[in-house]
Amino acid sequence: MKDLLLNLQFLFFGGKGGVGKTTCAMSCAIWAAEHGRNTLIISTDPAHSLGDSLGINLKLGELTPIEEIQKLTALEIDPQKKITELKDIADMNPIKEMGMGGMMGEMVQGMFEGMIGDNEQENPLNPPGIDETLAFGKVLEYIETNHEFDLIIFDTAPTGHTLRLLGLPETLSSWIGRILKLRLRLGKFFGKFKSLFGGENTQSDNSLEVLERMNDSILRAREDLTDSKKNSFVIVMIPEEMAIAETGRLLNELIRYKIPNSFIIVNQCYEDESELCAFCKSRREMQKKNLQKITKIFKDKLGKEIIIAPLYKDEIRKIESLKEFGKHLIH
Repeated sequence: MKDLLLNLQFLFFGGKGGVGKTTCAMSCAIWAAEHGRNTLIISTDPAHSLGDSLGINLKLGELTPIEEIQKLTALEIDPQKKITELKDIADMNPIKEMGMGGMMGEMVQGMFEGMIGDNEQENPLNPPGIDETLAFGKVLEYIETNHEFDLIIFDTAPTGHTLRLLGLPETLSSWIGRILKLRLRLGKFFGKFKSLFGGENTQSDNSLEVLERMNDSILRAREDLTDSKKNSFVIVMIPEEMAIAETGRLLNELIRYKIPNSFIIVNQCYEDESELCAFCKSRREMQKKNLQKITKIFKDKLGKEIIIAPLYKDEIRKIESLKEFGKHLIH
């Protein structure tokens, strides 16, 4: 883990809900910042918890330097901030943009709606899931633009959201491709149609250029996300059957999208058996069996590094607790 934090540009933390992703991501971010890397941690989870983990208030959508840790900045993305921009792209209406009004505009609008279909699933103008799209937009912003940070850590949503996030470069690129084709078809059609009625283009249309730039950015980001010298995905799980199954599905998707992964953190593990009550001893026995299964499947078979992190009796919140917890992850 130390090598990842000192050498990579991007790290994603993900896994089943409630396994401690934010705690692990934040502890690693603090360690990296304290070891000289200008670090940004971003929450892509619609239900943010970075501020709760740090014990401070973070303003949605704004970079917040963490006063106690030099070189550490936190950001919880605002799910509403870019919806208007996305909606503008998704709702592009060639009739309005080409200055058609009145009866002719209504007639052509009807033809346009017939071409794209009434069924939401058939409509090529409908973008993918809004939460994941906005989250990936923030990923794009920091992968494909110049910024001051040496390391960016992404604290992702639970597995279902994360799987859709991982597939978005491919999905969005395909969606944008369909939009571009439709725009080109409609542009030629409306050019001929308007010439028959003497219509004039009263408004410039740069949406094709915007979409092409976006598509190029998505393709470049996909290259960076699959580069093991730049990026890695850290899976966080707990030693339970359901978490093992979900981790297996997540690993399959990482392999499918060629996202590098070498570490799995197994969190919330019971430690000293001699101090445990009967209930906790029973839980510990269950965990031991599952840890054996985790080692066999993910370490012996797939070659992943397994990090064991203990279950704390108290919540791990605020800087000092996060630093202490980080000692179990980074050594």
